[in-house]
Amino acid sequence: MARPAAAQTHAPEPPPSVTCQARDILGRIGDKWSLYVVFVLGERTLRFTELKRGVEGISQRMLTVTLRGLERDGIVSRTVYPVVPPRVEYALTPMGRTLLDTVGTLVRWADDHVAQIERARTAYDTREA
Repeated sequence: MARPAAAQTHAPEPPPSVTCQARDILGRIGDKWSLYVVFVLGERTLRFTELKRGVEGISQRMLTVTLRGLERDGIVSRTVYPVVPPRVEYALTPMGRTLLDTVGTLVRWADDHVAQIERARTAYDTREA
């Protein structure tokens, strides 16, 4: 029996010209560190060390690379204050703030389903062994 059209589980294919560009952008904002950085910066403007403490498990180098990429894409702004020692703050740009609902939903979903996912992983790993 054929499934009704409304029951399809995949989205329609975007035009090829959009696919490549969108894939590049999704690669940036969809990686785990970028999601967490956007989520944490959604609370307030932060200095590098505050941001590093807020993104558990990220190395200093990975945070630097992630912030540069997000800044390059216009999602994060970096402000350097001419004081000694130099003070640098990071904040979401207006465009970056438009990601907060989506990123927040993903982060909350992951947090809400940790136990279920761990059980599924254990069951899968047991089955594969």
